[in-house]
Amino acid sequence: MASIRARKDNGLLFFDFRFEGKRYREQTLLTDTKANRKKMSEILGKIESDIANNTFDYRKYFSKGASSNNTAPIAITDSDAKDRMPMVTSPVFKDFAEKWFDECKIGWRKSYVQTMRDTIDKHLVPYFGEKVVSSIRREDILDFRSQLAKVPGRKGQTLSARRINAIVLGLRQILNEAADRYHFTSPGQRIKPLKIKRLDIKPFTLDEVNLILKTVRPDYRDYFIIRFFTGMRTGEIHGLKWKYVDFKNRQILIRETLVGDEMEEEGKTDLSIREIFMSDVVYDAFMRQREVTNQSAFVFCNSEGKPYNLNNLTNRVWYPLLRYLGLELRRPYTSRHTAATLWLAAGENPEWIAKQMGHSTTEMLFRVYSRYVPNLTRTDGSAFNRLLSGNLVVPLASTNLAKN
Repeated sequence: MASIRARKDNGLLFFDFRFEGKRYREQTLLTDTKANRKKMSEILGKIESDIANNTFDYRKYFSKGASSNNTAPIAITDSDAKDRMPMVTSPVFKDFAEKWFDECKIGWRKSYVQTMRDTIDKHLVPYFGEKVVSSIRREDILDFRSQLAKVPGRKGQTLSARRINAIVLGLRQILNEAADRYHFTSPGQRIKPLKIKRLDIKPFTLDEVNLILKTVRPDYRDYFIIRFFTGMRTGEIHGLKWKYVDFKNRQILIRETLVGDEMEEEGKTDLSIREIFMSDVVYDAFMRQREVTNQSAFVFCNSEGKPYNLNNLTNRVWYPLLRYLGLELRRPYTSRHTAATLWLAAGENPEWIAKQMGHSTTEMLFRVYSRYVPNLTRTDGSAFNRLLSGNLVVPLASTNLAKN
């Protein structure tokens, strides 16, 4: 009778069945778990059904020989079946990762394609490349993650927890797909991401914004006015084209973004696709800027008509200005945080603000920005005290204690 058994030497499962009077034992690389036995039982059921119906095709389930490049070693345990066809368990990681990448990249943005390409080439393949995907275990992933924590990152620092999580997420996606195709339990299902240290953002106050705008080079003043009062991301404002500035309806249409040196269209379901309202100050800034760069496709560009370069702007204009004013050095991206806190302080509807920022909900507003808005984060209890004193009626308690 056909069965699923586990080898005594390594605990791996194998099929044990008879076909045309011969006994076959087909080795797998699956460990002896309830989930793996269930998957193998489903396959064995199909094999038995085909044998009973005289439709069993060995090649449908097993290959004619294990290739060292594509499969795990096969243990020969039946001397009567030396010419049988061993089971193909799964390909080696580097081959399957390449296949997965080619299949998925059509749905990714260009920047993510490059990010995943680097992740596979620089991190995943060097560690897992020659391993059969079904042989990768949870402990392998944990060891890999610990090794990532020692890899040098930018400026001599190690990789951040956020970057490590992103790399491991890519690995898990590959293994999950392989598990579905080759019928094994993915080892990445119970891997929890590393905790990411909460960034302490430091938006500028309105007084600091006024000081910056008053002091900055005149040819960059309108650029920073628009950054501070629209909440646009760096790639959005640097890639902004005049065709997406709607003066009639006073809207900035976010449809493309600059990533590196290339323009990318936002995905159809990307929350970044949105319309940003122009305040009077922003509208006037665009009107002035149109007189300067209306011959270019881009709103903000250099003398050659090319978009601003972030590193050049940061090192030549932004940081020197903050040093001159004696302000703490912060990235230009802080202008986005500043816009959010100013909107909140002004009492704008949080849902409207989230829409301007490109957020799906208001959660981030209250989680990240609310503590910078005094009226929204009162912690002295005075508001609650006023509510109770004006509306709560409590009977006066007797000062005499009841006697037993």
